[in-house]
Amino acid sequence: MFGLISSIVSSIASLLPPGLLLTLLVLPLSSSKHISAYRSEFIGTLLMIGLTFSPGKWVFQDNLYGAWAVHAMGVVAADKLGGGQHVNPAVSVTMFSLGKCDYDEMYARIAGAMGGGLVAFPLFKVLADNLGWTPLGGPEYNPVGDADGSASAMSEFVATFLLLVLIYVVNWELNFGKHHYWIKQTLTAIGIRFLIEVFPTAGPALNPMLGTTWAVFADGGFPTDYRHYLVYWVASILGGLASAVGYAVYEGNTFFGIKLPFGPVKAKAAKAKKS
Repeated sequence: MFGLISSIVSSIASLLPPGLLLTLLVLPLSSSKHISAYRSEFIGTLLMIGLTFSPGKWVFQDNLYGAWAVHAMGVVAADKLGGGQHVNPAVSVTMFSLGKCDYDEMYARIAGAMGGGLVAFPLFKVLADNLGWTPLGGPEYNPVGDADGSASAMSEFVATFLLLVLIYVVNWELNFGKHHYWIKQTLTAIGIRFLIEVFPTAGPALNPMLGTTWAVFADGGFPTDYRHYLVYWVASILGGLASAVGYAVYEGNTFFGIKLPFGPVKAKAAKAKKS
């Protein structure tokens, strides 16, 4: 019986992108209560890649500013249609560190994002091949001039740090009234485009999922070079966590459940202003 089960699983696995079945192992966690989080991240990632990687490839191939505008609209549309997902493991880990989600939800969101990315690149290649469109690309670490990966890692660290700071400011600190969602998402989209232009060293990815799922699609398997994980996972997540420490000090939040001995800067500033 186990031989038959093994044969069936192997047959199914051979038809799917490498690693996709592993992402499904998260579904039984916490009595399956985070299935919706997995689904949201999976769908949101498909939308994000399709709507933000296609500008310059499928639309506005010869119009840089037009491609930027469509990219920004794609960021907003992917979030709105997908339901406000993270689509970024570094963001999910950061939200967990600030107590915005529990461990199981974080894990489900990371798995869902990875699943969506593993499906998205081969799916959009089939679409591009059949319609005669330019194939999509993805972020790739280039060791030329950066043999140890330190420059690329620093680029991803700083870019992810700034991305999370942007998220804190436009989502939690500013209030744009009845048009808050549309304004904060537009500002987020503009910020992401800016970071892509300013920190191009590692692709850029600003997202561990994008770096790895693209590598799986491009090379046919998960990377074996430790520098890939240093650049796209370690550096990005550390950038997010560094921003979380800063926000915890500013707001007075806990960091991984620990009350920091500094801050809250926000409350002290408000008190000083009143006095």
